[in-house]
Amino acid sequence: MANYTAADVKKLREETDAPMMECKSALEEADGDFARAKEILREKGKAAAGKKVGRATGAGVVAFAASEDNLTLAGVVVESETDFVSGNPKFIEMSQGVADYVLANGAPEGNPQDDPKLKELAEEIVAQFRENVIITKAVRVTSDAPVAFYLHHNRQKGALVVSSGEFAGTEAIRKVAVHIVSIPPEVLSKDQLSQEKLAAELEIETQRALNEGKPENVAKNIAQGRVNKEFVKRIVLLEQPWYIEPSKSVSTYLSEEAKGTSVTAFDYFSIGGNAPVE
Repeated sequence: MANYTAADVKKLREETDAPMMECKSALEEADGDFARAKEILREKGKAAAGKKVGRATGAGVVAFAASEDNLTLAGVVVESETDFVSGNPKFIEMSQGVADYVLANGAPEGNPQDDPKLKELAEEIVAQFRENVIITKAVRVTSDAPVAFYLHHNRQKGALVVSSGEFAGTEAIRKVAVHIVSIPPEVLSKDQLSQEKLAAELEIETQRALNEGKPENVAKNIAQGRVNKEFVKRIVLLEQPWYIEPSKSVSTYLSEEAKGTSVTAFDYFSIGGNAPVE
């Protein structure tokens, strides 16, 4: 005779989100011991996670969590194998739980999967959906002024913007986060570009001009102009054409709509690849 009831199975499922049959099996293995059954499910979840490691994660969601005063913001990227899973409300809820954890406890340095607690949270999602799940990015920022952020409607992309000044954290700065999602930059300002990167791009453009038949001295001038007009404007946030009105730069937009306010840092979040923290 079973040492558990249908109500026990229902309660275990409600508390663990594990499939009904697995809850029943765990209670049978635990001889009706509810606490032990929960441990068994957790152990099986970790085992399932181990079997899924290495499988490609091409879907997922971005999630943000903010303090009440918006001075601290956490952002995470939680990837899954399929959009069928990542679109599930429970997956979104559990991913939000990851962001909430990072907000409360901070983000680890390096790979989030190397953090024991974040790895455990990922394993819990694996146990629920039976797909490989990886937390590929976890960031927490704190500022003296409110941090603005934007999450795209499909939850596939997002951005946060740290700023200082009268309009810090306002809608005007949130639009900069929208811009970042629309046209992801690599750095905030020109002075953050490495000389090595500029030199490499200049060499590429010089060769391009030479291939077009330009003399060497002319080719170098053309290359420098292209680096300034094309390359810099493509990857430097403040130099990029404003996504709503490309005739002006992001810097010009800020001077017109958020005068006296400076963007001091940003971060971009996306499935399958994330820009470095600025």
